Amino acid sequence: MKPPVCCAPDERPSLVHIDCASHVYPDGSVGMHAMCFSVHRGEVIAVCGANGSGKSTLIEHLNGTLVPAEGRVQVHGETVDDARRRQLWRTVGVVFQDADSQLFAPTVIEDVAFGPMNLGLSPAEARQSALEALEAVGASGLAQKIPAYMSGGEKRLAAIAGVLAMRPEVIAFDEPTSDLDPVHAARVEGLIDELRRQGQYGLVLSTHDLDLAARIADRVAILKHGSVIANGPPRDLFYDVELLGGAGLIEPRVVRLWRELCLRTGRDLEPQPVTEAEFVAALADTGRG
Repeated sequence: MKPPVCCAPDERPSLVHIDCASHVYPDGSVGMHAMCFSVHRGEVIAVCGANGSGKSTLIEHLNGTLVPAEGRVQVHGETVDDARRRQLWRTVGVVFQDADSQLFAPTVIEDVAFGPMNLGLSPAEARQSALEALEAVGASGLAQKIPAYMSGGEKRLAAIAGVLAMRPEVIAFDEPTSDLDPVHAARVEGLIDELRRQGQYGLVLSTHDLDLAARIADRVAILKHGSVIANGPPRDLFYDVELLGGAGLIEPRVVRLWRELCLRTGRDLEPQPVTEAEFVAALADTGRG
Protein backbone atom coordinates (compact mmCIF):
# COMPACT_ATOMS: atom_id res chain seq x y z
CA MET A 1 0.00 0.00 0.00
CA LYS A 2 1.26 3.45 -0.89
CA PRO A 3 1.89 5.72 2.14
CA PRO A 4 -0.15 8.93 2.51
CA VAL A 5 1.06 11.91 0.55
CA CYS A 6 1.42 14.54 3.26
CA CYS A 7 3.22 17.77 2.48
CA ALA A 8 3.21 21.51 3.05
CA PRO A 9 1.25 23.78 0.69
CA ASP A 10 3.10 24.52 -2.56
CA GLU A 11 4.23 27.97 -3.64
CA ARG A 12 0.75 28.98 -4.78
CA PRO A 13 -1.43 30.55 -2.07
CA SER A 14 -4.09 28.10 -0.94
CA LEU A 15 -7.69 29.08 -0.41
CA VAL A 16 -8.08 26.10 1.92
CA HIS A 17 -5.38 23.73 3.14
CA ILE A 18 -5.93 20.59 5.20
CA ASP A 19 -2.68 19.88 7.00
CA CYS A 20 -2.08 16.20 7.84
CA ALA A 21 -5.52 15.87 9.43
CA SER A 22 -7.19 12.78 10.84
CA HIS A 23 -10.77 12.08 11.85
CA VAL A 24 -12.31 9.11 13.66
CA TYR A 25 -16.08 8.65 13.79
CA PRO A 26 -17.84 7.81 17.08
CA ASP A 27 -18.07 4.12 16.10
CA GLY A 28 -14.30 3.98 15.75
CA SER A 29 -14.15 3.95 11.94
CA VAL A 30 -11.42 6.11 10.41
CA GLY A 31 -12.74 8.77 8.06
CA MET A 32 -9.41 10.48 7.40
CA HIS A 33 -5.81 9.63 8.23
CA ALA A 34 -2.87 12.01 7.69
CA MET A 35 -4.89 13.85 5.06
CA CYS A 36 -3.06 16.62 3.23
CA PHE A 37 -5.08 18.54 0.67
CA SER A 38 -5.06 22.04 -0.83
CA VAL A 39 -7.50 24.03 -2.94
CA HIS A 40 -6.22 26.81 -5.20
CA ARG A 41 -8.11 29.54 -6.98
CA GLY A 42 -8.84 28.95 -10.65
CA GLU A 43 -8.40 25.18 -10.69
CA VAL A 44 -10.58 22.09 -10.68
CA ILE A 45 -9.29 19.35 -8.42
CA ALA A 46 -10.97 15.95 -8.63
CA VAL A 47 -10.97 13.89 -5.45
CA CYS A 48 -11.18 10.31 -6.69
CA GLY A 49 -11.58 7.12 -4.73
CA ALA A 50 -13.78 4.10 -4.18
CA ASN A 51 -16.72 4.16 -1.79
CA GLY A 52 -15.43 4.55 1.75
CA SER A 53 -12.13 6.11 0.68
CA GLY A 54 -12.82 9.36 2.57
CA LYS A 55 -14.15 11.65 -0.18
CA SER A 56 -17.25 12.79 1.71
CA THR A 57 -15.34 13.10 4.98
CA LEU A 58 -12.83 15.36 3.27
CA ILE A 59 -15.55 17.63 1.88
CA GLU A 60 -17.18 17.91 5.31
CA HIS A 61 -13.87 19.12 6.71
CA LEU A 62 -13.56 21.72 3.97
CA ASN A 63 -16.71 23.53 5.10
CA GLY A 64 -16.38 22.90 8.83
CA THR A 65 -19.13 20.31 9.22
CA LEU A 66 -16.53 17.98 10.72
CA VAL A 67 -13.48 18.88 12.80
CA PRO A 68 -10.17 16.97 12.63
CA ALA A 69 -9.07 15.11 15.73
CA GLU A 70 -5.47 15.75 14.66
CA GLY A 71 -3.95 18.20 12.22
CA ARG A 72 -5.54 21.45 11.17
CA VAL A 73 -7.57 23.25 8.53
CA GLN A 74 -6.27 26.57 7.21
CA VAL A 75 -8.08 29.25 5.23
CA HIS A 76 -5.84 31.80 3.48
CA GLY A 77 -2.96 30.50 5.60
CA GLU A 78 -4.72 31.00 8.95
CA THR A 79 -5.66 28.06 11.13
CA VAL A 80 -9.40 27.65 11.59
CA ASP A 81 -10.42 27.84 15.24
CA ASP A 82 -13.90 27.14 16.64
CA ALA A 83 -15.14 30.67 15.98
CA ARG A 84 -13.90 30.74 12.41
CA ARG A 85 -15.15 27.23 11.72
CA ARG A 86 -18.72 28.43 12.24
CA GLN A 87 -18.15 30.92 9.41
CA LEU A 88 -16.50 28.51 6.96
CA TRP A 89 -19.76 28.21 5.00
CA ARG A 90 -19.07 31.75 3.78
CA THR A 91 -15.82 30.56 2.15
CA VAL A 92 -16.70 27.00 1.13
CA GLY A 93 -20.02 26.09 -0.47
CA VAL A 94 -20.99 22.44 -0.93
CA VAL A 95 -23.31 21.00 -3.58
CA PHE A 96 -24.39 17.66 -2.16
CA GLN A 97 -25.13 14.57 -4.22
CA ASP A 98 -28.66 14.48 -2.81
CA ALA A 99 -30.12 17.83 -3.89
CA ASP A 100 -33.21 17.17 -1.75
CA SER A 101 -31.03 17.65 1.33
CA GLN A 102 -30.36 21.25 0.22
CA LEU A 103 -33.74 22.36 -1.12
CA PHE A 104 -36.23 23.04 1.65
CA ALA A 105 -38.09 26.30 0.84
CA PRO A 106 -41.54 26.39 -0.84
CA THR A 107 -40.11 27.74 -4.11
CA VAL A 108 -36.71 27.73 -5.79
CA ILE A 109 -36.29 31.51 -5.61
CA GLU A 110 -36.92 31.47 -1.85
CA ASP A 111 -34.47 28.63 -1.43
CA VAL A 112 -31.68 30.28 -3.43
CA ALA A 113 -32.26 33.61 -1.65
CA PHE A 114 -32.02 32.02 1.81
CA GLY A 115 -28.21 31.98 1.88
CA PRO A 116 -27.75 35.61 0.79
CA MET A 117 -30.23 36.71 3.47
CA ASN A 118 -28.11 34.88 6.06
CA LEU A 119 -25.16 36.91 4.78
CA GLY A 120 -27.03 40.06 5.80
CA LEU A 121 -28.53 41.12 2.47
CA SER A 122 -31.96 42.74 2.46
CA PRO A 123 -34.83 40.64 1.04
CA ALA A 124 -34.68 42.64 -2.20
CA GLU A 125 -30.90 42.24 -2.48
CA ALA A 126 -31.10 38.53 -1.67
CA ARG A 127 -33.78 38.01 -4.31
CA GLN A 128 -31.66 39.82 -6.91
CA SER A 129 -28.64 37.72 -5.99
CA ALA A 130 -30.76 34.58 -6.31
CA LEU A 131 -32.06 35.60 -9.73
CA GLU A 132 -28.50 36.27 -10.93
CA ALA A 133 -27.35 32.88 -9.64
CA LEU A 134 -30.22 31.08 -11.36
CA GLU A 135 -29.43 32.90 -14.59
CA ALA A 136 -25.76 31.92 -14.24
CA VAL A 137 -26.68 28.22 -14.17
CA GLY A 138 -29.21 28.60 -16.97
CA ALA A 139 -32.16 27.93 -14.70
CA SER A 140 -34.04 31.24 -14.58
CA GLY A 141 -37.21 29.41 -15.52
CA LEU A 142 -37.11 27.45 -12.26
CA ALA A 143 -37.49 30.49 -9.98
CA GLN A 144 -41.15 29.94 -9.10
CA LYS A 145 -41.13 26.16 -9.25
CA ILE A 146 -41.73 23.92 -6.26
CA PRO A 147 -38.60 21.80 -5.69
CA ALA A 148 -40.56 18.67 -4.81
CA TYR A 149 -42.02 18.57 -8.31
CA MET A 150 -38.78 19.11 -10.23
CA SER A 151 -36.58 16.54 -11.94
CA GLY A 152 -33.26 15.45 -10.46
CA GLY A 153 -31.36 17.56 -12.99
CA GLU A 154 -33.41 20.66 -12.22
CA LYS A 155 -32.88 20.14 -8.50
CA ARG A 156 -29.12 19.87 -9.02
CA LEU A 157 -29.06 23.16 -10.96
CA ALA A 158 -31.12 24.86 -8.25
CA ALA A 159 -28.75 23.55 -5.57
CA ILE A 160 -25.73 24.89 -7.47
CA ALA A 161 -27.48 28.27 -7.82
CA GLY A 162 -28.06 28.30 -4.07
CA VAL A 163 -24.33 27.93 -3.47
CA LEU A 164 -23.34 30.46 -6.14
CA ALA A 165 -25.70 33.06 -4.68
CA MET A 166 -23.59 33.07 -1.52
CA ARG A 167 -20.46 33.92 -3.52
CA PRO A 168 -18.04 31.51 -1.85
CA GLU A 169 -14.41 31.20 -2.87
CA VAL A 170 -14.46 27.40 -2.92
CA ILE A 171 -17.26 25.22 -4.30
CA ALA A 172 -17.17 21.49 -3.57
CA PHE A 173 -19.35 19.15 -5.62
CA ASP A 174 -20.15 15.71 -4.18
CA GLU A 175 -20.61 13.33 -7.17
CA PRO A 176 -21.84 16.23 -9.34
CA THR A 177 -23.22 14.23 -12.30
CA SER A 178 -24.31 11.00 -10.62
CA ASP A 179 -27.94 9.95 -11.10
CA LEU A 180 -28.46 12.59 -13.81
CA ASP A 181 -29.64 11.99 -17.36
CA PRO A 182 -27.02 12.68 -20.05
CA VAL A 183 -28.42 16.13 -20.91
CA HIS A 184 -28.37 17.45 -17.34
CA ALA A 185 -25.03 15.74 -16.62
CA ALA A 186 -23.54 17.60 -19.60
CA ARG A 187 -25.07 20.88 -18.38
CA VAL A 188 -23.57 20.47 -14.92
CA GLU A 189 -20.18 19.54 -16.36
CA GLY A 190 -20.27 22.52 -18.71
CA LEU A 191 -21.20 24.79 -15.81
CA ILE A 192 -18.24 23.58 -13.76
CA ASP A 193 -15.97 24.22 -16.73
CA GLU A 194 -17.40 27.73 -17.10
CA LEU A 195 -16.81 28.45 -13.40
CA ARG A 196 -13.22 27.33 -13.85
CA ARG A 197 -12.76 29.68 -16.82
CA GLN A 198 -13.96 32.60 -14.69
CA GLY A 199 -10.89 32.04 -12.53
CA GLN A 200 -12.37 33.22 -9.23
CA TYR A 201 -13.24 29.91 -7.58
CA GLY A 202 -11.44 26.88 -6.31
CA LEU A 203 -13.51 23.90 -7.49
CA VAL A 204 -13.46 20.47 -5.85
CA LEU A 205 -15.15 17.43 -7.42
CA SER A 206 -15.65 14.32 -5.32
CA THR A 207 -16.12 11.44 -7.75
CA HIS A 208 -15.25 7.86 -8.61
CA ASP A 209 -15.90 8.66 -12.30
CA LEU A 210 -12.42 8.97 -13.80
CA ASP A 211 -13.88 9.74 -17.24
CA LEU A 212 -15.34 12.94 -15.78
CA ALA A 213 -12.12 13.71 -13.92
CA ALA A 214 -10.07 13.21 -17.10
CA ARG A 215 -12.25 15.66 -19.03
CA ILE A 216 -12.46 18.45 -16.51
CA ALA A 217 -9.83 18.25 -13.75
CA ASP A 218 -6.58 20.20 -13.67
CA ARG A 219 -5.37 18.10 -10.77
CA VAL A 220 -6.40 14.78 -9.24
CA ALA A 221 -6.07 13.50 -5.69
CA ILE A 222 -6.44 9.73 -5.32
CA LEU A 223 -7.82 8.67 -1.93
CA LYS A 224 -7.62 5.34 -0.14
CA HIS A 225 -8.45 4.54 3.49
CA GLY A 226 -8.89 8.24 4.25
CA SER A 227 -5.56 9.40 2.85
CA VAL A 228 -4.29 10.99 -0.33
CA ILE A 229 -2.02 8.36 -1.88
CA ALA A 230 -1.30 10.26 -5.11
CA ASN A 231 -1.69 13.84 -6.28
CA GLY A 232 -1.01 15.37 -9.69
CA PRO A 233 -2.27 16.04 -13.23
CA PRO A 234 -4.62 13.40 -14.69
CA ARG A 235 -2.04 12.31 -17.28
CA ASP A 236 0.48 11.54 -14.54
CA LEU A 237 -1.91 9.27 -12.62
CA PHE A 238 -4.39 7.69 -15.00
CA TYR A 239 -1.83 5.50 -16.78
CA ASP A 240 -0.64 4.01 -13.48
CA VAL A 241 -2.51 0.68 -13.49
CA GLU A 242 -1.15 -0.41 -10.11
CA LEU A 243 -2.12 2.89 -8.46
CA LEU A 244 -5.68 2.90 -9.78
CA GLY A 245 -6.29 -0.79 -9.16
CA GLY A 246 -5.01 -0.48 -5.61
CA ALA A 247 -7.40 2.41 -5.02
CA GLY A 248 -10.39 0.46 -6.38
CA LEU A 249 -10.65 2.60 -9.51
CA ILE A 250 -10.87 1.80 -13.21
CA GLU A 251 -8.90 3.63 -15.88
CA PRO A 252 -10.82 6.20 -17.93
CA ARG A 253 -12.28 4.80 -21.15
CA VAL A 254 -9.86 6.81 -23.31
CA VAL A 255 -6.88 5.38 -21.41
CA ARG A 256 -8.16 1.81 -21.82
CA LEU A 257 -8.76 2.29 -25.55
CA TRP A 258 -5.35 3.87 -26.12
CA ARG A 259 -3.58 1.16 -24.14
CA GLU A 260 -5.33 -1.53 -26.20
CA LEU A 261 -4.51 0.23 -29.47
CA CYS A 262 -0.84 0.52 -28.52
CA LEU A 263 -0.75 -3.13 -27.47
CA ARG A 264 -2.14 -4.24 -30.82
CA THR A 265 0.02 -1.97 -32.94
CA GLY A 266 3.22 -2.28 -30.91
CA ARG A 267 3.61 1.45 -30.45
CA ASP A 268 4.63 3.36 -27.33
CA LEU A 269 1.98 4.75 -24.97
CA GLU A 270 3.13 8.33 -25.59
CA PRO A 271 1.51 10.88 -25.80
CA GLN A 272 -0.85 9.25 -23.25
CA PRO A 273 -4.16 10.94 -24.10
CA VAL A 274 -6.76 11.22 -21.34
CA THR A 275 -9.55 13.09 -23.14
CA GLU A 276 -11.44 12.22 -26.29
CA ALA A 277 -9.97 15.22 -28.13
CA GLU A 278 -6.45 14.12 -27.22
CA PHE A 279 -7.25 10.56 -28.29
CA VAL A 280 -8.48 11.71 -31.71
CA ALA A 281 -5.37 13.88 -32.17
CA ALA A 282 -3.07 11.00 -31.16
CA LEU A 283 -4.94 8.64 -33.49
CA ALA A 284 -4.57 11.09 -36.34
CA ASP A 285 -0.83 11.30 -35.68
CA THR A 286 -0.67 7.50 -35.70
CA GLY A 287 -2.35 7.45 -39.11
CA ARG A 288 0.08 9.98 -40.52
CA GLY A 289 2.98 8.00 -39.18
